[in-house]
Amino acid sequence: MHAFAILRFTSAGKNKKMQRICHTAAFRLSNIIQEVKAMKHITNEELPALIETAVAGDRQSLETIILGIQDLVFNLSLRMLGTFPDAEDATQDILLKVMTHLSSFKGESSFSTWVFRIATNHLKNYQKHMFAKFPLSFEYYGDDIKNGRIDDVPDLTQDVEKSVLAEELKLSCTNVMLQCFDPESRCIFILGTMFRVDSRIAGDILGITPEAYRQRLSRIRGRMADFLKEYCGEYGKGTCRCADRVNYAIRNHRINPAQLDFTTAVPTETMIEVKEAMENIDGLSQEFSFCKTYQSPAKLKEFIRKFLDGTVCSAVLNA
Repeated sequence: MHAFAILRFTSAGKNKKMQRICHTAAFRLSNIIQEVKAMKHITNEELPALIETAVAGDRQSLETIILGIQDLVFNLSLRMLGTFPDAEDATQDILLKVMTHLSSFKGESSFSTWVFRIATNHLKNYQKHMFAKFPLSFEYYGDDIKNGRIDDVPDLTQDVEKSVLAEELKLSCTNVMLQCFDPESRCIFILGTMFRVDSRIAGDILGITPEAYRQRLSRIRGRMADFLKEYCGEYGKGTCRCADRVNYAIRNHRINPAQLDFTTAVPTETMIEVKEAMENIDGLSQEFSFCKTYQSPAKLKEFIRKFLDGTVCSAVLNA
């Protein structure tokens, strides 16, 4: 569900605050769609020339390259870190690293593999996100599902339809659930499940053998699948239902009716060329249909353009 799906809930006298939220979401969606349509798709044949001219100082070539990888980097950051604000901050850092190291790309791997390597190394050691300070575990998650006092909470929905908030909670919960893994395991799950990266490429990105990657991915996905089957009523046979936990989630600051990050985000397709190469390691790929990819927030695109237009850009590129 995205911004247009929310607009239909504003027609029956909803308050002005919710109308402003929906109009903002619709405007954001419209801008992103127009920008994506206008963007030129970068082919493998065009990329070497673009990189060469970008390294030589051509602003337009550099912008084309960075806009072409921002969705990849943002989605990896979102799954690794858990929240949109943290993902946006980390994506900015990673894109700056790509720009400052662009001259070191020698074409020995695909460009997306090279970008993934920079991004994963940054994200595995990233300590500025919320869950680095407040780590989660499957044990904590399970205990909260079993023992959370979900019936002792007043209505906190702020006139937002409960079905919309339940969808936001579902998408947020399954994303934050990845924080129960250590950073390396989380990265393996994301590369194999969301991006469907071939084990040879994933092993190269992570610095492990393809065999080790396949074994670890199978164990990690099995752990996630077992938890969902035991506890989750949306994707398994558990008793947890998002619609029943909406107010509990709002009270505990897990979702915010005034800021629906997931349900207003624009879905997109997996954006790298290796997606078809993923082996059928364990038959669990279809168990994780919630692992969607999204277009980068509009303000991230704006950051890129402002940076490229700024006086500091040339200094950073020559660092």
